[in-house]
Amino acid sequence: MAGVGTSIETLSEHACFGGVQGFYRHQADSIGLPMKFGVYLPPQAAHGPVPVLLFLAGLTCTEETFAMKAGAQQHAARHGLMLVTPDTSPRDTGVPGATAVWDFGEGAGFYLDATAAPWDRHWRMDSWITAELPEVLARHFPCRPGHIGVFGHSMGGHGALTLALRHPDLYRSVSAIAPIAAPMQAPWGQKAFLAYLGPDRNAWAAHDATELVTWGGTLPPVLLDQGLADKFLAEQLHLDRFEAACRKAGQALTVRRHANSDHGYYFIQTVVGDHVAHHAAALCA
Repeated sequence: MAGVGTSIETLSEHACFGGVQGFYRHQADSIGLPMKFGVYLPPQAAHGPVPVLLFLAGLTCTEETFAMKAGAQQHAARHGLMLVTPDTSPRDTGVPGATAVWDFGEGAGFYLDATAAPWDRHWRMDSWITAELPEVLARHFPCRPGHIGVFGHSMGGHGALTLALRHPDLYRSVSAIAPIAAPMQAPWGQKAFLAYLGPDRNAWAAHDATELVTWGGTLPPVLLDQGLADKFLAEQLHLDRFEAACRKAGQALTVRRHANSDHGYYFIQTVVGDHVAHHAAALCA
C-alpha cells in the first residue's frame, strides 16, 4: 500500500480485482494548489515494483471518472500494471471565469503550462504530470523505475500524444482513444490555446500533436482508436490530419476505426483492454 507521509493524503481505498483502487491528494508545488489523483495497485504490487500506466481523461472529467467508468482495473490486474489517473485541471482556483463553461478552465487543463495571465498562476499541468507527480508516485507507491506509459481520451488523448512528443525520454508506450489530434484546427483547442498561451500560434503549435510530428517529433508505436459515430470527429478531433502527418514522417501508427461507436465511455470500455495490452507489451518486457 501507499506509504504514509506529509506530502500525500489518502482520500479513499477500495478492494478491486485482487488489488486496491485508491484516491489521493497532495500539495502540488508546480500548481500551487492541492491536486487529486487515483492509483490502482494490481495484486502484483504486493510483491514488488510494477510498471506505471498513466491515463489522461477528457473535458469535464476528474481523477475518478476513468477509474469508475472504464473497467480498466481488470486488465491492469491481468498484466500487472499500476493505473494512475490525474485530475484534469486545478480546482477551487478562485480565478474569475474558471468555472463559467464546461470546455474551458476547471476540468479543462489541456495538459499544458499556461503562459498568459491569469491562467499561468495555477494551470501548469505539463509540469505537474511530467515532473512532480512521477516523484510523488515513486516516493509513495511501488513503481518500476523507467517503465511508464501514457494514454488518454479526447482532451486526454491530446495530452498523451503531446506530452509524449514533448518529453520523449519519459514514456515507453503511448496510445489514444478519440484524441483531439490537431487542436489548432479545433474550436476546443483554439479557445483553450488563445486563453492559456496568448495569440502567438507558434506557441500553440508546441502543444499540437500534428504539428509536433510534422516538426520531427517521434513517439513509440502508437495505437489509436476512433469511433465513426463520434459527433466530435469532423469538427474537433481531426484524426486525418494527424494520420497524414505520421505517414509523411514515418511515425509508426495503428488506427482502428469503429462503426457505430461514439465519443463516450461505452466506447472506452470496448477498447480499453486492447490499450492496456498494448502498453503491457512495452512496459512489462
